[in-house]
Amino acid sequence: MIAYRLFLAVDTLLMFFPHRWRKRLFTALASLAHKLAIKRNQVIRQNLSFAFEETLKETDQREIEEYCYRNLALNLLQVMENRRNTPEDLHSKVTFKNRSPVDAILARGGGIIFVSAHFGNWELGGAALSSLITPVTSIYKGFSRSEFDPYLLEARTHHRMELAEKNGALKHIAKGLKNNRSVLLMIDQASNERYGVNVDFFGHKTYHSSSAAQLSAKFNVPIVGVYITGEDEEHYTIRFEEPIEVKSGDDASILEATQRQVVGLEKAIRANPELWFWCHKRWKGEYPDIYAG
Repeated sequence: MIAYRLFLAVDTLLMFFPHRWRKRLFTALASLAHKLAIKRNQVIRQNLSFAFEETLKETDQREIEEYCYRNLALNLLQVMENRRNTPEDLHSKVTFKNRSPVDAILARGGGIIFVSAHFGNWELGGAALSSLITPVTSIYKGFSRSEFDPYLLEARTHHRMELAEKNGALKHIAKGLKNNRSVLLMIDQASNERYGVNVDFFGHKTYHSSSAAQLSAKFNVPIVGVYITGEDEEHYTIRFEEPIEVKSGDDASILEATQRQVVGLEKAIRANPELWFWCHKRWKGEYPDIYAG
Protein backbone atom coordinates (compact mmCIF):
# COMPACT_ATOMS: atom_id res chain seq x y z
CA MET A 1 0.00 0.00 0.00
CA ILE A 2 2.93 2.35 0.68
CA ALA A 3 4.18 1.80 -2.87
CA TYR A 4 0.75 2.68 -4.26
CA ARG A 5 0.56 5.88 -2.20
CA LEU A 6 4.00 6.91 -3.43
CA PHE A 7 2.89 6.17 -6.97
CA LEU A 8 -0.19 8.39 -6.54
CA ALA A 9 2.00 11.18 -5.21
CA VAL A 10 4.23 10.97 -8.28
CA ASP A 11 1.14 10.83 -10.49
CA THR A 12 -0.23 14.01 -8.92
CA LEU A 13 3.11 15.76 -9.28
CA LEU A 14 3.49 14.82 -12.95
CA MET A 15 0.06 16.18 -13.80
CA PHE A 16 1.22 19.67 -12.78
CA PHE A 17 3.62 19.64 -15.73
CA PRO A 18 2.63 20.16 -19.40
CA HIS A 19 1.78 17.12 -21.48
CA ARG A 20 4.94 17.48 -23.59
CA TRP A 21 7.11 17.25 -20.48
CA ARG A 22 5.35 14.11 -19.29
CA LYS A 23 5.72 12.61 -22.77
CA ARG A 24 9.47 13.30 -22.79
CA LEU A 25 9.84 11.61 -19.42
CA PHE A 26 7.84 8.52 -20.38
CA THR A 27 9.57 8.08 -23.73
CA ALA A 28 12.99 8.53 -22.11
CA LEU A 29 12.10 5.76 -19.68
CA ALA A 30 10.97 3.64 -22.63
CA SER A 31 14.34 4.12 -24.31
CA LEU A 32 16.08 3.04 -21.12
CA ALA A 33 13.83 -0.01 -20.78
CA HIS A 34 14.67 -1.03 -24.34
CA LYS A 35 18.37 -0.98 -23.55
CA LEU A 36 17.93 -3.05 -20.40
CA ALA A 37 15.28 -5.60 -21.49
CA ILE A 38 17.59 -7.99 -23.33
CA LYS A 39 15.37 -11.08 -23.00
CA ARG A 40 12.24 -9.19 -24.03
CA ASN A 41 14.04 -7.75 -27.05
CA GLN A 42 14.86 -11.29 -28.07
CA VAL A 43 11.16 -12.21 -27.94
CA ILE A 44 10.35 -9.26 -30.20
CA ARG A 45 12.97 -10.33 -32.72
CA GLN A 46 11.77 -13.95 -32.58
CA ASN A 47 8.19 -12.84 -33.26
CA LEU A 48 9.22 -10.59 -36.13
CA SER A 49 11.34 -13.29 -37.75
CA PHE A 50 8.51 -15.81 -37.44
CA ALA A 51 5.82 -13.45 -38.75
CA PHE A 52 7.77 -11.90 -41.61
CA GLU A 53 10.02 -14.90 -42.33
CA GLU A 54 13.25 -12.92 -42.45
CA THR A 55 11.93 -10.42 -45.03
CA LEU A 56 12.33 -7.42 -42.73
CA LYS A 57 15.48 -5.37 -43.09
CA GLU A 58 17.65 -5.21 -39.98
CA THR A 59 17.02 -1.46 -39.69
CA ASP A 60 13.24 -1.95 -39.90
CA GLN A 61 13.36 -4.68 -37.27
CA ARG A 62 15.39 -2.45 -34.98
CA GLU A 63 12.95 0.45 -35.38
CA ILE A 64 9.96 -1.80 -34.62
CA GLU A 65 11.74 -3.23 -31.58
CA GLU A 66 12.48 0.23 -30.19
CA TYR A 67 9.00 1.56 -30.89
CA CYS A 68 7.39 -1.31 -28.97
CA TYR A 69 8.68 0.30 -25.78
CA ARG A 70 7.83 3.83 -26.84
CA ASN A 71 4.29 2.81 -27.76
CA LEU A 72 3.81 1.05 -24.42
CA ALA A 73 5.04 4.19 -22.66
CA LEU A 74 2.54 6.31 -24.57
CA ASN A 75 -0.24 3.96 -23.50
CA LEU A 76 0.83 4.15 -19.86
CA LEU A 77 0.87 7.93 -20.12
CA GLN A 78 -2.61 7.77 -21.67
CA VAL A 79 -3.90 5.81 -18.68
CA MET A 80 -2.64 8.57 -16.42
CA GLU A 81 -4.25 11.28 -18.51
CA ASN A 82 -7.50 9.35 -19.02
CA ARG A 83 -8.19 9.62 -15.28
CA ARG A 84 -8.59 13.37 -15.71
CA ASN A 85 -9.38 14.27 -19.31
CA THR A 86 -12.84 15.04 -20.70
CA PRO A 87 -14.83 13.89 -23.75
CA GLU A 88 -13.82 17.19 -25.35
CA ASP A 89 -10.15 16.32 -24.80
CA LEU A 90 -10.67 12.96 -26.50
CA HIS A 91 -12.60 14.51 -29.36
CA SER A 92 -9.75 16.91 -30.08
CA LYS A 93 -7.33 14.00 -30.52
CA VAL A 94 -9.29 11.47 -32.61
CA THR A 95 -10.98 11.22 -35.98
CA PHE A 96 -13.31 8.34 -36.81
CA LYS A 97 -13.34 6.62 -40.21
CA ASN A 98 -16.10 4.41 -41.64
CA ARG A 99 -18.36 5.29 -38.74
CA SER A 100 -21.71 5.17 -40.59
CA PRO A 101 -22.28 1.37 -40.32
CA VAL A 102 -21.65 1.59 -36.57
CA ASP A 103 -24.05 4.51 -36.17
CA ALA A 104 -26.71 2.62 -38.16
CA ILE A 105 -26.49 -0.43 -35.88
CA LEU A 106 -26.64 1.69 -32.74
CA ALA A 107 -29.55 3.71 -34.11
CA ARG A 108 -31.57 0.49 -34.31
CA GLY A 109 -30.99 0.00 -30.59
CA GLY A 110 -28.64 -2.94 -30.94
CA GLY A 111 -25.30 -3.63 -29.40
CA ILE A 112 -21.99 -4.34 -31.11
CA ILE A 113 -19.10 -6.67 -30.36
CA PHE A 114 -16.08 -4.48 -31.06
CA VAL A 115 -12.83 -6.39 -31.52
CA SER A 116 -9.43 -4.74 -31.32
CA ALA A 117 -5.85 -5.41 -30.24
CA HIS A 118 -2.92 -4.08 -28.27
CA PHE A 119 -2.17 -1.91 -31.24
CA GLY A 120 -1.42 1.79 -31.46
CA ASN A 121 -2.68 3.89 -28.56
CA TRP A 122 -5.25 1.33 -27.47
CA GLU A 123 -5.96 3.15 -24.20
CA LEU A 124 -6.99 6.26 -26.12
CA GLY A 125 -8.93 4.16 -28.61
CA GLY A 126 -10.96 2.37 -25.94
CA ALA A 127 -11.69 5.57 -24.04
CA ALA A 128 -12.75 7.44 -27.19
CA LEU A 129 -14.93 4.57 -28.37
CA SER A 130 -16.76 4.31 -25.05
CA SER A 131 -16.98 8.06 -24.43
CA LEU A 132 -17.79 9.36 -27.92
CA ILE A 133 -19.53 6.46 -29.72
CA THR A 134 -21.23 4.12 -27.25
CA PRO A 135 -20.52 2.82 -23.73
CA VAL A 136 -18.79 -0.57 -23.79
CA THR A 137 -18.10 -3.43 -21.44
CA SER A 138 -14.56 -4.79 -21.54
CA ILE A 139 -12.40 -7.37 -19.80
CA TYR A 140 -9.46 -6.53 -17.60
CA LYS A 141 -6.82 -8.60 -15.88
CA GLY A 142 -5.80 -7.36 -12.46
CA PHE A 143 -2.23 -6.40 -11.62
CA SER A 144 -0.02 -8.78 -9.64
CA ARG A 145 -0.05 -5.96 -7.06
CA SER A 146 -3.79 -5.71 -6.57
CA GLU A 147 -3.59 -2.34 -4.79
CA PHE A 148 -2.89 -0.79 -8.20
CA ASP A 149 -6.12 -2.14 -9.75
CA PRO A 150 -8.29 0.87 -8.73
CA TYR A 151 -5.99 3.19 -10.68
CA LEU A 152 -6.60 1.37 -13.98
CA LEU A 153 -10.30 0.93 -13.21
CA GLU A 154 -10.72 4.65 -12.56
CA ALA A 155 -8.94 5.59 -15.78
CA ARG A 156 -11.26 3.42 -17.87
CA THR A 157 -14.59 3.80 -16.07
CA HIS A 158 -14.09 7.58 -16.18
CA HIS A 159 -15.10 7.29 -19.84
CA ARG A 160 -18.27 5.19 -19.46
CA MET A 161 -16.45 1.87 -19.82
CA GLU A 162 -17.71 -0.98 -17.66
CA LEU A 163 -15.06 -3.51 -16.68
CA ALA A 164 -15.34 -7.21 -15.92
CA GLU A 165 -12.47 -9.09 -14.27
CA LYS A 166 -11.08 -11.80 -16.56
CA ASN A 167 -12.24 -14.74 -14.44
CA GLY A 168 -15.95 -15.11 -15.13
CA ALA A 169 -16.03 -12.14 -17.50
CA LEU A 170 -17.89 -13.92 -20.31
CA LYS A 171 -21.01 -14.29 -18.16
CA HIS A 172 -20.91 -10.56 -17.45
CA ILE A 173 -20.42 -9.75 -21.12
CA ALA A 174 -23.21 -12.08 -22.18
CA LYS A 175 -25.57 -10.28 -19.81
CA GLY A 176 -24.59 -6.96 -21.35
CA LEU A 177 -25.17 -8.19 -24.90
CA LYS A 178 -28.55 -9.55 -23.89
CA ASN A 179 -29.44 -6.02 -22.77
CA ASN A 180 -28.21 -4.47 -26.05
CA ARG A 181 -25.00 -3.14 -24.54
CA SER A 182 -21.83 -3.10 -26.66
CA VAL A 183 -18.60 -4.84 -25.67
CA LEU A 184 -14.94 -4.41 -26.56
CA LEU A 185 -12.69 -7.48 -26.80
CA MET A 186 -8.93 -7.52 -27.35
CA ILE A 187 -8.39 -10.44 -29.72
CA ASP A 188 -4.62 -10.58 -30.24
CA GLN A 189 -3.42 -12.63 -27.27
CA ALA A 190 -2.27 -16.25 -27.38
CA SER A 191 -5.09 -18.82 -27.30
CA ASN A 192 -5.40 -22.61 -27.40
CA GLU A 193 -7.60 -25.41 -28.66
CA ARG A 194 -9.98 -25.13 -25.70
CA TYR A 195 -10.84 -21.46 -26.20
CA GLY A 196 -10.09 -20.91 -29.86
CA VAL A 197 -10.12 -22.19 -33.41
CA ASN A 198 -7.25 -22.81 -35.80
CA VAL A 199 -6.85 -19.96 -38.28
CA ASP A 200 -4.19 -18.60 -40.63
CA PHE A 201 -2.25 -15.74 -39.02
CA PHE A 202 0.85 -14.43 -40.77
CA GLY A 203 0.93 -17.61 -42.85
CA HIS A 204 0.96 -19.93 -39.84
CA LYS A 205 -1.79 -22.07 -38.37
CA THR A 206 -2.57 -20.40 -35.06
CA TYR A 207 -5.17 -20.81 -32.36
CA HIS A 208 -7.24 -17.66 -32.01
CA SER A 209 -10.03 -16.87 -29.56
CA SER A 210 -13.47 -17.64 -30.99
CA SER A 211 -15.31 -15.81 -28.18
CA ALA A 212 -16.45 -12.92 -30.38
CA ALA A 213 -17.88 -15.25 -33.02
CA GLN A 214 -19.56 -17.47 -30.41
CA LEU A 215 -21.16 -14.47 -28.71
CA SER A 216 -22.20 -12.97 -32.04
CA ALA A 217 -23.99 -16.15 -33.07
CA LYS A 218 -25.70 -16.63 -29.70
CA PHE A 219 -26.99 -13.08 -29.32
CA ASN A 220 -27.30 -12.09 -32.99
CA VAL A 221 -24.96 -9.13 -32.50
CA PRO A 222 -22.57 -8.00 -35.26
CA ILE A 223 -18.79 -7.92 -34.85
CA VAL A 224 -16.91 -4.75 -35.82
CA GLY A 225 -13.13 -4.47 -35.88
CA VAL A 226 -11.72 -1.16 -34.62
CA TYR A 227 -8.08 -0.08 -34.84
CA ILE A 228 -6.32 3.15 -33.94
CA THR A 229 -3.31 4.66 -35.70
CA GLY A 230 -1.48 7.90 -34.96
CA GLU A 231 -0.24 10.51 -37.39
CA ASP A 232 2.08 12.32 -34.97
CA GLU A 233 1.49 10.71 -31.55
CA GLU A 234 -0.93 13.56 -30.79
CA HIS A 235 -3.68 13.11 -33.39
CA TYR A 236 -5.16 9.72 -34.14
CA THR A 237 -7.49 7.96 -36.56
CA ILE A 238 -9.89 5.30 -35.30
CA ARG A 239 -11.02 3.10 -38.19
CA PHE A 240 -14.04 0.81 -38.07
CA GLU A 241 -14.08 -2.28 -40.27
CA GLU A 242 -17.17 -3.58 -42.02
CA PRO A 243 -19.53 -5.49 -39.69
CA ILE A 244 -19.31 -9.27 -39.55
CA GLU A 245 -22.66 -11.04 -39.19
CA VAL A 246 -22.57 -14.55 -37.68
CA LYS A 247 -25.94 -16.14 -38.35
CA SER A 248 -25.14 -19.68 -37.23
CA GLY A 249 -23.23 -21.19 -34.36
CA ASP A 250 -21.97 -24.20 -36.32
CA ASP A 251 -18.24 -24.88 -36.45
CA ALA A 252 -17.79 -23.69 -40.02
CA SER A 253 -19.51 -20.35 -39.37
CA ILE A 254 -17.50 -19.73 -36.19
CA LEU A 255 -14.26 -20.53 -37.99
CA GLU A 256 -15.11 -18.27 -40.93
CA ALA A 257 -16.07 -15.33 -38.71
CA THR A 258 -12.94 -15.73 -36.60
CA GLN A 259 -10.72 -15.92 -39.66
CA ARG A 260 -12.26 -12.70 -40.96
CA GLN A 261 -11.35 -11.00 -37.69
CA VAL A 262 -7.79 -12.30 -37.96
CA VAL A 263 -7.51 -11.06 -41.54
CA GLY A 264 -8.44 -7.57 -40.33
CA LEU A 265 -5.95 -7.77 -37.47
CA GLU A 266 -3.12 -8.95 -39.70
CA LYS A 267 -3.88 -6.27 -42.28
CA ALA A 268 -3.67 -3.58 -39.60
CA ILE A 269 -0.37 -4.96 -38.29
CA ARG A 270 1.22 -5.31 -41.71
CA ALA A 271 0.31 -1.71 -42.55
CA ASN A 272 1.89 -0.43 -39.31
CA PRO A 273 3.99 -3.22 -37.76
CA GLU A 274 5.62 -0.88 -35.24
CA LEU A 275 2.25 -0.30 -33.55
CA TRP A 276 1.61 -3.88 -32.41
CA PHE A 277 2.70 -5.23 -29.02
CA TRP A 278 5.33 -7.69 -30.27
CA CYS A 279 6.67 -8.13 -26.72
CA HIS A 280 4.41 -11.08 -25.84
CA LYS A 281 4.93 -14.70 -26.92
CA ARG A 282 1.97 -14.84 -29.29
CA TRP A 283 2.86 -18.26 -30.75
CA LYS A 284 4.10 -19.94 -27.55
CA GLY A 285 1.40 -22.64 -27.62
CA GLU A 286 1.71 -23.77 -31.23
CA TYR A 287 5.39 -23.06 -31.96
CA PRO A 288 7.34 -22.99 -28.67
CA ASP A 289 10.61 -23.70 -30.49
CA ILE A 290 10.75 -20.20 -31.93
CA TYR A 291 11.33 -18.85 -28.42
CA ALA A 292 14.19 -21.22 -27.64
CA GLY A 293 17.59 -19.78 -26.92
